[in-house]
Amino acid sequence: MKNVLDDSRLTAIGLLYEVHAGLSARFAAQFEEHGLSGVEFEVLTRLARSPNNQLRMTDLAAQTSLSTSGVTRVVDRMERDGLLTRRACPTDRRSSFAVVTAAGMQRLDEVLPGHLRIIDEWFTGQLEPAALQAMLDGLRQIRDAVHPCATAGSSGEDKPADAAC
Repeated sequence: MKNVLDDSRLTAIGLLYEVHAGLSARFAAQFEEHGLSGVEFEVLTRLARSPNNQLRMTDLAAQTSLSTSGVTRVVDRMERDGLLTRRACPTDRRSSFAVVTAAGMQRLDEVLPGHLRIIDEWFTGQLEPAALQAMLDGLRQIRDAVHPCATAGSSGEDKPADAAC
């Protein structure tokens, strides 16, 4: 009889946790050098990569690991620091957008070169191009299954987010 602890599913998730922990530690040190937390970097990056450098607050919550109240707290803090601003949604008075400011884009420009070096050295650079593409395809497939709202608002359409998200 096979030992359940030798199950490859446990190995797969264990490796994923170990990779995440190792990369997160390297990222955290680099973000700290620039006065950002990992969550603040994620928010800046998500917004900067979105149409018009903005997302509805609800879509930002759906794309991150934060709740809607968590996003509000982070955006409040980042707004006080001048990295983001809020903009009212012209078609839905209940919604607002988080928008990256020029100062936020500058901070991101300062952080990204070192961040990309870490990614290349410790993550993507560890794989051959075909292996990297296969991993990206697999991660997208898994992400879409476990976190279907991860791309909410990324189309740039100015309409309410899907109720399921």
